[in-house]
Amino acid sequence: MDNLKIPQHVAIILDGNGRWAKAKGKPRNFGHVQGAKTVEVICEEAYKMGIQYLTVYAFSTENWNRPADEVDALMTLLRNYMKNCLKTAEKNRMCVRVLGDKSRLDEDIQQRIAELEEATANNDGLHFQIAINYGGRDEIRRAVSQIAQKVADGELSAQDISEETIADALDTRGIPEPDLLIRTCNELRISNFLLWQLAYTEFYFTEVPWPDYSKEELVKAIKAYTQRDRRYGLIKEG
Repeated sequence: MDNLKIPQHVAIILDGNGRWAKAKGKPRNFGHVQGAKTVEVICEEAYKMGIQYLTVYAFSTENWNRPADEVDALMTLLRNYMKNCLKTAEKNRMCVRVLGDKSRLDEDIQQRIAELEEATANNDGLHFQIAINYGGRDEIRRAVSQIAQKVADGELSAQDISEETIADALDTRGIPEPDLLIRTCNELRISNFLLWQLAYTEFYFTEVPWPDYSKEELVKAIKAYTQRDRRYGLIKEG
């Protein structure tokens, strides 16, 4: 562990819950329940390792197209997770933020999210971001709409729009861009996740399904990251 270069911000696409459950002869929702437990474990392990920001892709804008019973089960799981997450955050001083368009979520879920974010805003432990009803293109669309309204209102000149202007209009404003993206279950794409923020991020893919992900697997990813020659354009990091 002493020789590892710990990334400041790790993003994870949680993939394989359904396939993991199917391989065990269980319903897909069983995999989602186990996947939620894995999130709690990795949050704790990540913070112990010195990772400051952890962002997970929990529910995409495209996930609404899944079978209705699976979506309903995921929403029920989300309600329970919000409640448990508040307890975990209080214990570990975790600061929680939800990324994505919350307006499509049921009002009670929106309320739980607001309460969770408010209660943990000043915590100084792990900064934990959960992407729910999130899509990278939708995030950029919403940011562009917000900026366009400022230009229309005379608050901003079109010529003054900078990368910082756009970054400040995104859901991740104030959060450093990910150093490392991990995707589980052997899928080799980013699936509309953090499209703006991943410009210089290192990618790591593993065949391990999310419910089986562990501290040991996280260490493997960070070992691979440590061995990378991080460059921004032609400028070597550090």
